[in-house]
Amino acid sequence: MYDYRQFYINGQWVDPVTPNDFAVENPSTEEQIGVISLGTAADVDKAVTAARAAFASFGMSSREERIALLEKLLAAYMDRYDEMAQAISREMGAPIDFAAADQADCGRGHIQAALDALKEFQFEHKKANATIVKEPIGVCGFITPWNWPINQIACKVAPALATGCTMVLKPSEIAPLSGHVFSEMMHQAGYPAGVYNMVNGDGPGVGTALSSHPDIDMVSFTGSTRAGTLISKAAADTVKRVALELGGKSPNIIFDDIDLTDAITRGVNHCMDNVGQSCNAPTRMLVPESRYEQAVEIAAKAAEAVSVGKSDKHGKHIGPLVSRGHFDKVQGMIQAAIEEGARLVTGGPGKPEGLETGHFTKPTIFADVNNQMTIAREEVFGPVLAMIPYRDEAEAIEIANDTPYGLAAYLQTGDEERAARVARKLRAGMVRINGAAHIYTSPFGGYKQSGNGREWGEYGFEDFLETKAISR
Repeated sequence: MYDYRQFYINGQWVDPVTPNDFAVENPSTEEQIGVISLGTAADVDKAVTAARAAFASFGMSSREERIALLEKLLAAYMDRYDEMAQAISREMGAPIDFAAADQADCGRGHIQAALDALKEFQFEHKKANATIVKEPIGVCGFITPWNWPINQIACKVAPALATGCTMVLKPSEIAPLSGHVFSEMMHQAGYPAGVYNMVNGDGPGVGTALSSHPDIDMVSFTGSTRAGTLISKAAADTVKRVALELGGKSPNIIFDDIDLTDAITRGVNHCMDNVGQSCNAPTRMLVPESRYEQAVEIAAKAAEAVSVGKSDKHGKHIGPLVSRGHFDKVQGMIQAAIEEGARLVTGGPGKPEGLETGHFTKPTIFADVNNQMTIAREEVFGPVLAMIPYRDEAEAIEIANDTPYGLAAYLQTGDEERAARVARKLRAGMVRINGAAHIYTSPFGGYKQSGNGREWGEYGFEDFLETKAISR
């Protein structure tokens, strides 16, 4: 049983001002595996005060000092890499091999990318009679989600540290174990007291207090578009900078000049990856009308080959959804698709046979979907794929862009000219062609209601910097 009821404030583990125990569940077994305390505005005040005091010196630290500290953090992370993977697997249900190979690697990758960028980043340059200086914005508030927990912690914390900011982190209360382990790594790395602080809590309590706090200079949030809107409103009165990485309903356009079986199978597997709990998952598959039924048949076979199992089981499979509440939401979306007339090809309501305990969901494919159905408009955040036919390239682009979101888009084509042409016409922050990876040094973020700002590598530095012109 993990007892993580303390917060990390001003370089020490401290008790909450008002204890408020909150159980942490293993979504594979529905058993309690730990306990945290939910903080309050009073705890946030203590953390922000510590961060503000630390900024006076850390904000003026040298590039060399910050490089040395990030190197120590990376070493601490690698020393406890397996522990991080275990924490993620237990808190949010990622199968242990996936947690080690993909989830935990995000922490390593983002620290390394920030370290590399810091060594080369231009904080100062001349422009006519002015010296243009990039300076740390100040105290930052971070609100991170449960679906890729250390990914979103590291891709905010590492560039903030690299640029000289101080911070208060609120990890997800549903998956808080990884945030606690990371805080121990920060302490192990030897960061000055107050540079990094961590307070557990929920959105209405700690999240709102961070967003509206007058001594926080910027807030960075990853999560739903609805919550991002609330955070922006809470931050408005203090006119702080707000960076948002929100939802997605990413299209995957399959053209008929590529191996259909390979492209569709990859698309299905990518959609099911992390049980569909990824904001950039390719959840709308657009296929040529002339080959639609063949495509549906391929997708069904691919989904039926996806194995579902518990998070402590080794192998290539998907685990449970993160919680009972989220399971109920995904089940409701599946039922809504059936009621709106989508054709259920495979999967559907209920749990897979033999997995009645745990928040497990069947890999599900819907065909005969049009772009106005709920299943095509709203983010399901589960292993559910909607297949939509199109007549020609122009209609494929129109359907792909007909969404309030614009996080990611995917293309599968053997025609390089078409790939370049279509990629430029898609209103999305990230376009991946023929299964190409999105690496740690590329900008991550989207258009429209998928948010604002960019994260990862050197692109993640900008939200943490102010620009000053010193003219002579």
